[in-house]
Amino acid sequence: MHRVPSLLTRLRPGRTATPSLAALRWKSAPPPPAATSAAAAEPFINGTSSSYVEEMYVQWLRDPASVHVSWDAYFSRAAGGAPPGAAYSSPPSLATPAANTAPVTALVPHGAGASSGVARAATADEKSIQDHLSVLGVIRSYQIRGHLVARLDPLEIERKPVETASEIVVRGYMKSFDEQDMDTVFQLPSSTFIGGSQKALPLGEIVSRLERAYCRSIGVEYMYINDLEQCSWIRQRIESPGILQFSSDEKRLLLARLARASGFESFLARKWSSEKRFGLEGGEVLIPAMKHIIDISSAMGVESFVMGMSHRGRLNVLANVCRKPLEQIFSQFAALEVADEGSGDVKYHLGTYVERLNRLTNKNVRMAIVANPSHLEAADPVVQGKTRAEQFYRGDNEGNKVMSILLHGDAAFSGQGVVYETIHLSDLPAYTTHGTIHIVVNNQIGFTTDPRLTRSSPYCTDVARVVNAPIFHVNGDDPEAVMHVCKVAAEWRNTFHKDVVIDIVSYRRNGHNEIDEPMFTHPFMYNKIKKTPNLLEKYSQKLIEEGTVTADEFKDVVNRYEKICEQALEASKKETQIYNKHWIDSPWSGFFEGKDPLKMSTTGVVEETLAHIGRRVGSAPPNAVDFVIHRGLQRVLNLRLEMVEERTADWALAEAMAFGSLLKEGVHVRLSGQDVQRGTFSHRHHVMHHQKVDMATYCPLQHLYPDQAQYSICNSSLSEFGVLGFELGFSLTNPNALVCWEAQFGDFCNTAQVIIDQFIASGQAKWVRQSGLTLLLPHGMEGMGPEHSSARLERFLQMCSDDPEYFPPFAADEFAIRQLHDSNMIVANCSMPSNYFHVLRRQIYLPFRKPLILMTPKSLLRHPRARSSFDDMREGTEFRRVLPDVGPAAKLPQAVRRVIFCSGKVYFDLEKRREELALQEQVAIVRLEQLSPFPFDEVKQQLDLYPADADIVWTQEEAKNNGAWAYIEPRFETTAARAKVIRYVGRSCSASPATGSKTAHVKELDQLLGDSFGGL
Repeated sequence: MHRVPSLLTRLRPGRTATPSLAALRWKSAPPPPAATSAAAAEPFINGTSSSYVEEMYVQWLRDPASVHVSWDAYFSRAAGGAPPGAAYSSPPSLATPAANTAPVTALVPHGAGASSGVARAATADEKSIQDHLSVLGVIRSYQIRGHLVARLDPLEIERKPVETASEIVVRGYMKSFDEQDMDTVFQLPSSTFIGGSQKALPLGEIVSRLERAYCRSIGVEYMYINDLEQCSWIRQRIESPGILQFSSDEKRLLLARLARASGFESFLARKWSSEKRFGLEGGEVLIPAMKHIIDISSAMGVESFVMGMSHRGRLNVLANVCRKPLEQIFSQFAALEVADEGSGDVKYHLGTYVERLNRLTNKNVRMAIVANPSHLEAADPVVQGKTRAEQFYRGDNEGNKVMSILLHGDAAFSGQGVVYETIHLSDLPAYTTHGTIHIVVNNQIGFTTDPRLTRSSPYCTDVARVVNAPIFHVNGDDPEAVMHVCKVAAEWRNTFHKDVVIDIVSYRRNGHNEIDEPMFTHPFMYNKIKKTPNLLEKYSQKLIEEGTVTADEFKDVVNRYEKICEQALEASKKETQIYNKHWIDSPWSGFFEGKDPLKMSTTGVVEETLAHIGRRVGSAPPNAVDFVIHRGLQRVLNLRLEMVEERTADWALAEAMAFGSLLKEGVHVRLSGQDVQRGTFSHRHHVMHHQKVDMATYCPLQHLYPDQAQYSICNSSLSEFGVLGFELGFSLTNPNALVCWEAQFGDFCNTAQVIIDQFIASGQAKWVRQSGLTLLLPHGMEGMGPEHSSARLERFLQMCSDDPEYFPPFAADEFAIRQLHDSNMIVANCSMPSNYFHVLRRQIYLPFRKPLILMTPKSLLRHPRARSSFDDMREGTEFRRVLPDVGPAAKLPQAVRRVIFCSGKVYFDLEKRREELALQEQVAIVRLEQLSPFPFDEVKQQLDLYPADADIVWTQEEAKNNGAWAYIEPRFETTAARAKVIRYVGRSCSASPATGSKTAHVKELDQLLGDSFGGL
């Protein structure tokens, strides 16, 4: 412990305090320690002042009353063991306290009398300070932990005893108070708003108000937010007295909305009792909650709402939030034939798009609910991408006009990884939607599983804490509390443009669906539910008892909606067909009008444009001589300029020319994925980095022309599922944009398979929703191991919808475009930069939109033969589905003994081996650049070109059970109208896509090349 004598001794080594006097004072205290503490901790003891201090200390030892009270306090604290720097307290200022500060005297409880004597004053001060700090601790405890004991569960299954609740929240802070202290008045700190206009409250009232704010129907998690302004903003809206008071009109509106929500479910239950509809019974408050969020947001300027949700409650949301015509909903329950395209989907997966007037704000709003498969949270990133795109095209750079609302189930929100992948995008510059409102309909059960068995976290919403999103838990059977939370959440999002979560704790009155028996697995819960009146009954009774409405008025509200439903049902019975187009969530107004779906112009570009783009992407920033470029990159740029002079393009340059030419034509281009700015294989370099200045960059494609469209190239987070879903959503908003997602390696799309299967491959068939999204998947067997070789080409081909046994009878000039029109997606494996250039531009030139799956190269990026002349990209040129042999074999086809069909990189290996064996005249090599839709017409031309007895071979570098073999074999047989027209050459079947041994890889490659030319 620090002692004044030892301090003085250290400062003045030639002098010491009087031993006899010191001994008098230290009799009951341990001797002072060696002088090891820093004397500088007492800044006033320096120079000659130490002599003065010593004299004062000696006087104090004789008689404490002989020195000023401030010195008495100082010496007492030092003698009591205060550490260095803690014994001294500066005197109180006479100036007016600054904002958010309080004078020392404010720490003393109101009404506390003055103590006589320094010792008693010191004791009183310490008690007052300790009490005040305890009060601060109590307030902070409720703010941090009050939610743990809030009355959130309408079933009250896990209600904690009062004693346990108190211990959980305040812990030991109340132990220093007794019953008499409850009437003691304490000054309120600036960190709470429970006082309203009052600056001080009795302790009992402080605790009571904190209980009302944090431990009743609302539990708030927000104290982990590291922004003081945001925390204070939330406190003010949760703690202020009277915050939950509603006017009579507001209560009547809430009752009417609850009546509609409940009435819709009961109407469906009566009319279609055995139909699955995944109703909202037990969570009906969701409907007025969503409508209230839309009302508040509309009043704050939001014009468009993009929403995503799973199946539970979807029909009710469509009916009562979006106001989808009820007769269209009821028609889905009838077994009617579909009048338009598409195979359709079950009614509780369908989306919609509506524009209507918000009656409360008198403003027009647009609402879209994105269609969703049974993969509960799969639509989350799609919604975010669609929202971001709408903000982008509106120039809504802060999210003031467009916002997203995501609905979740409790088990899915905590259990599905795509939730985290989506939330994690919320603050990334290229992916933020400037705040999303997440609503969790917490049924406290996942299908048949108890939440205690489905998550490790206390709440299902804990994943949102990673982005500092406030979380509002609320009892779903307290509709006014739910409305207040929704108001706060909507204001939060539109004030701070950050995510927020509303956890509506409710229950599921039926089983997983209406014909499921929940008592098998949850008898205790469902016995409780059977005894629990529905929310409409409870809330209407409350309003009737308080005189807000009469019983007759309530019955009239219920009967009116019942009549509306009956009239809609009668209208639906007159329908003889249903239309999938009525459920489209992303309509493209005007895009299809006036277009011939079977006409498309060529995709070539004038050479001047190619050269201009080539020179720009091959040059440093103009007018920026001080922009220091990496020497390795400078070599890449120099090579590009050389290629422009030679009128050739490699893969990266052809891609830049495709993008740049579209930008010139006013088409927005967006390329997203991991490391896309540089490119996984260091080939793209669309963003140059100043080597001397952090974050100083230059993107040539953004500076090609003064009136060009915007080019967005976005390095993404290390996510496939979330980011691919995001880009899919982005592609749904505007058809006049080329949206591309590139995998770091092709097989990384594995983790995004749900988006590929449920949205990309089948989206148009299920939901008549087109997308031109392009996937760039690096693919090729190059000895890089099992995980960096295959983009799983076979999976995409398996999902293609063209019939292998049907040779389309299309006219020659319409064959390619009609195939594309009828397909569900396009799969290509280009081997030349020119074809890559054209297939990218074709995505925009098509009169419709189809997803494009591209197997992109790795080693071909720098292969000397993988270059294209400007002649293959000029005006009048287009994508070539099949690249025939152009060598000696094609000039003398009757001499050909073998025709090898292949696709992608393996062509160059075959070509090299053919040259080594001097078999250019005997062997023709034909490349299939577009695999699906299968080019029946052009393959037939090639088969007819060569002798009928020529050996027809399919060579691929993938294993036999992988790659294109299983897809192309039956289609070759259909083309030739005979079986066994083509035989397989390649690697044997394998469980792994590729070997992990470089030696084994080389041996396998040599074997397949040898087999390709063997026997000649």
